[in-house]
Amino acid sequence: MKETSRQARWERRTQVPLLVLAVAFAVAYAVPIVAPDAGEAVHLACTHAEWAVWAAFAVDYVVRLGLSGNRKVFVRTHWLDLAAVVLPLVQPLRLLRLVATLMLVGRRARMAPQIRLTTYVAGAVVGLLMFGSLAVLSVERDAPNGNIKNLGDAVWWSFTTMTTVGYGDHSPTTGLGRVLAVGLMLSGIALLGVVTANIAAWFIARFERDDQVERLQLAAVRELQEEVRALRAEVARLGHGSRCAMPAQAAQGPEPAAGQAGPTAPTP
Repeated sequence: MKETSRQARWERRTQVPLLVLAVAFAVAYAVPIVAPDAGEAVHLACTHAEWAVWAAFAVDYVVRLGLSGNRKVFVRTHWLDLAAVVLPLVQPLRLLRLVATLMLVGRRARMAPQIRLTTYVAGAVVGLLMFGSLAVLSVERDAPNGNIKNLGDAVWWSFTTMTTVGYGDHSPTTGLGRVLAVGLMLSGIALLGVVTANIAAWFIARFERDDQVERLQLAAVRELQEEVRALRAEVARLGHGSRCAMPAQAAQGPEPAAGQAGPTAPTP
């Protein structure tokens, strides 16, 4: 438990720096793609920044692995972090660190389940849009028959692909671009399913709360009705007893006063 607490303290202290580093990596990854005509010094600085951020995440993973109580379970449950560390050459995967860090921040925050899930979905949407737009732009910009030539076209294509609309005005023509399109479509379908399920769960939970309140109110009303019936029965019983006692007293007549003789018998 001591090791687990040390790991929790490490994650709590490093979540904000990790978020900043993830955003820095996203910027360093996007600048050479968005501005390919930038100077060589800018491209070199972005490359160094990407490798520096990768090294920071690698150190973070190694430290958390060392602080974990069960390393096999840690590796199995943090496979995305491991993939991002072991495969540094597949640089687009590094953008997923932004989504993973947003999920970590949401998991640490004290929010309702629906709000936490909404935060996860929003972070995943932003990360996938960035990933899809930048990745397809870097692949399709120099393609001979490509029609995605700028960031605006790439973002529009990502939106239409994630929402499974697919207008067809922009589409990838290379093999790698089509692989990215398939991944983005599947991710969009999954996110739409999560959003739909979240909305349905919210309505169901709301209806269940309303039904529970209504059932409690009905139970209270029935209890009051039973109490009223019992009180009426008691009042009726007491009233019936008093009416039976009154004729008996009238038949006996009034009792003589103290010291007064009762009625005398008539003399013959």
